[in-house]
Amino acid sequence: QVQLVESGGGLVQAGGSLRLSCAASTTIFDINAMGWYRQAPGKERERVADITSGGGTHYADSVKGRFTISRDNAKTAVYLQMNSLKAEDTAVYFCNLNHVSGIYWGQGTQVTVSS
Repeated sequence: QVQLVESGGGLVQAGGSLRLSCAASTTIFDINAMGWYRQAPGKERERVADITSGGGTHYADSVKGRFTISRDNAKTAVYLQMNSLKAEDTAVYFCNLNHVSGIYWGQGTQVTVSS
């Protein structure tokens, strides 16, 4: 069974940095893409960034130039380096795995940015 474990969230001041990690419980094949989503209170979940099986990356306009997504295929892991954090980045961040068998989500990790 696919299990995703996230880490790296926390409290940081505006302008600071955090690095989020997400790793699957075991090596998984036939992955279409992995990515990060976030959800703030009262708002819909939005896509922050993703990386496809071919290595292509996509970013939300609000984080472009500040966040960088990367992956480790051997570990079936994905990372999100977040720099120049803003108060509006505060949200629960979720790891997402798009697999041929379906869509899987991590439990979420809280990121809080103080202004």
